Amino acid sequence: MFEVDSSILSNIYKKRPKWSHKGDFGKLLIIGGSKVYTGAPALAAYSAIAALRSGADIAYVIAPRRAADVIASFSPNLIAEPVGGEYFTKGHLKHVLEVSKKFDAISIGSGLGMRKETQDFVLKFLGKVKKPCVIDADAIKALKKRRLGKNFVLTPHSYEFYAFSGEKPTYDILNRAKMVKKFAKRLDATILLKGAIDIISDGSKVATNKTGNPYMTTGGTGDVLTGVCGGLLAQGVLPFEAACASAYITGKAGDFAAKEKGPGLLATDIIEKIPYVIKEVMK
Repeated sequence: MFEVDSSILSNIYKKRPKWSHKGDFGKLLIIGGSKVYTGAPALAAYSAIAALRSGADIAYVIAPRRAADVIASFSPNLIAEPVGGEYFTKGHLKHVLEVSKKFDAISIGSGLGMRKETQDFVLKFLGKVKKPCVIDADAIKALKKRRLGKNFVLTPHSYEFYAFSGEKPTYDILNRAKMVKKFAKRLDATILLKGAIDIISDGSKVATNKTGNPYMTTGGTGDVLTGVCGGLLAQGVLPFEAACASAYITGKAGDFAAKEKGPGLLATDIIEKIPYVIKEVMK
């Protein structure tokens, strides 16, 4: 077990060639949003903006129409495609799979909601995806110990971990590490268990991340992490390294933001500090 530090970013962020083109540094598809509650579209938007701040060239959100309209209003940098209905169902599967072929990586879960029809859509979609994919929030709850594959990263907090594993993580770090490693191996995927100290494992390697602070309990912070991880996957970073780096970046950005905002910290404050974390290692 090792602790993640800034050196992992030095291996990811290199000086870009002068003749770089749009799309060279990754295109991320984000599947999220619903009409479940007012904030659902915001979560998908946070994830998309965080992906762009992590260095990805394109963040494309596909969402139910009302959510897509709200997401598009967040920033002119976001592309949002609406699909029919108020939430995802298996009827959307063929189209979403076709759209996903155009992207380097996928993020699924932010603001999806917990309807059975949506959970069925998630399971069917994940069963067919071969590209790098980060799974968060409501999509995690659909898994139920399902075996995935090495192209997947899961980013649960303790309750979400319990929802798919049936086991409750304790605060003991060695015990948490053992548990995460066990289920990462069982699912054949990478798991990033969020907490005061993040635990990351691909079933073989185990890492801890100690950046971050108690002010990062605000809603949307997990979606920022998901966006950063998805952005790194889209740039070609391998799943375990992407999970480690996204935990470090998000926590460090949160530490920068906490110095200014304290208990008033918002997820958007963390997003705005992501470039400062990256610039530190590119000096």
